[in-house]
Amino acid sequence: MMDHARRLGLAALLAMLTIAATVGLVAAPAHAEPPTTVTKDDVVMELGKDGVLHVKETIALSGGPLRRAMLTRTRYDDGHDRVYRISNVKGATFDGETLTIKGSGTVEYDVTGAVTPGATGEEFRWSAVTGPVRTATVRVTGPGRVQNVSCFAGEPTSAMACTAASVDEAGTSALFEQQGLDAGQMLTVIVGYPQGATGTAPILERRFELSNAFTLNAVTVMSLVGLLILLLGGVGLLYWARGRDARIIGSESGEISGHQNGHFTPPDGVRPGQIGTLFDEHADVIDVTATIVDLAVRGYLRVDEQPRQTYDTPDWRLVKLPKAPLGSLLPYERALYDAIFDGRDAVLLSQLRGSFAARLDKVRDALYQDVVTQGWFARRPDSVRSRWTTVGVVVIVLGMAATALLAWLTTYGVLGLAVIIAGAALAYGGQFMPAKTAKGATALAHVMGFREHLAAGTIDDVPAAKRIELFSRYLPYAVIFDSVDRWARVVSDFTGNGQQTDHLYWYQGPAEWDLSRFADSMRTFTMTTSGAISAARHTRSL
Repeated sequence: MMDHARRLGLAALLAMLTIAATVGLVAAPAHAEPPTTVTKDDVVMELGKDGVLHVKETIALSGGPLRRAMLTRTRYDDGHDRVYRISNVKGATFDGETLTIKGSGTVEYDVTGAVTPGATGEEFRWSAVTGPVRTATVRVTGPGRVQNVSCFAGEPTSAMACTAASVDEAGTSALFEQQGLDAGQMLTVIVGYPQGATGTAPILERRFELSNAFTLNAVTVMSLVGLLILLLGGVGLLYWARGRDARIIGSESGEISGHQNGHFTPPDGVRPGQIGTLFDEHADVIDVTATIVDLAVRGYLRVDEQPRQTYDTPDWRLVKLPKAPLGSLLPYERALYDAIFDGRDAVLLSQLRGSFAARLDKVRDALYQDVVTQGWFARRPDSVRSRWTTVGVVVIVLGMAATALLAWLTTYGVLGLAVIIAGAALAYGGQFMPAKTAKGATALAHVMGFREHLAAGTIDDVPAAKRIELFSRYLPYAVIFDSVDRWARVVSDFTGNGQQTDHLYWYQGPAEWDLSRFADSMRTFTMTTSGAISAARHTRSL
């Protein structure tokens, strides 16, 4: 019985030992790499007259390989980094940041940018040795007599002195020694030389920071002043182009009647649709509305107001009149006439969509071309605006690109902003660049005099028999000058024989409608027509 228990205990002990051995084999690495340590590092550094430092290290390395992070960049000031350029590496590999040493031997490399000029001399500083190192010695020779030496050991920002630092009796070499540097610790050596020993300066690269990318200094301020002068010059150019119009208008100002001997005689023969473009250099919705009314009063179409219930939306039928002298229409009037009817004899105002909207582009083009044909503008106003706006947008885009580049590479980002401002000024000022010719400015002066006449509303010199026809001819101009209510009431107060009538020769009302309601009808008609055109175009300007 005791033998059996003893055998069971021995078997359990063997099982436990087997499990422990298995766990130990799994936990232990198959090939544990020994720690990397530099047992001895002898460094010889020679600073040349060109400021290039040549480093030669003799390293006794156990373990390996050794990977050393090299000093390539430090902060210099608020706007710049100091750069150290390492080149001509031998005995190791360098990827731009890390020096990899695979075994004992000699490593060589050159450093540019380790010298700093000062008020009394030049200072050479370099992190000569990086741990882990048991014993390190550094010898530095240079282009002049050593004036002073210093050294620090420990973390990169350490102020603790190294083990030993001295100068040989001839003063041509500086000697440094350090015992025990842990991984990540450095031995930094500093040697002072006479002023001008190398004549070199630190290598600086601008560091991008938004706070200093838009610096105001002499260059940027002078550039901004130059921009201001250019902008003022642009204002002067605009005054020369547009102020000329003002001078002519001033010399030609004065009220001008639109009739003589009972006959309609608009100043300079200007038609309502032309006035809007002549006045503000834009072909607008109101110009088309006034032209529709003008075509009606001149006998090319008739406007029939449709009957409606109390809450119905008002509507009008535009009816093509037979035997209308279409050949006497100006190109923009003919384009509008064709856009309205489009092969139909009549159309409701509410149905002006579809092909009408597409053909309005032709009306717009014809209006702009007409003011050039009349000699009022040397070039189409829309083309002039478009050209200046395009130039302004291009300058803005270039300014944005210049701002990004200047801010990233220099401190002159504000110059790019100045270019953007100039581009915005060009794009905005381009809206005012279309300039009238002397003939156009004179025509505008006469039109403004005619507007004064319409505002005054002088009618006493018009024979009663001519008033309906004459004042109907005034109505399209009243649409342009926003005085429809006044002249519609004037028309509604007169007939050929001095009696009230139910209709006009160009405007027909529904049953139980008479001319006393014409003012309200006309006001609603012009508003609805402009709304229909705007809905077709989706914009105010054609």
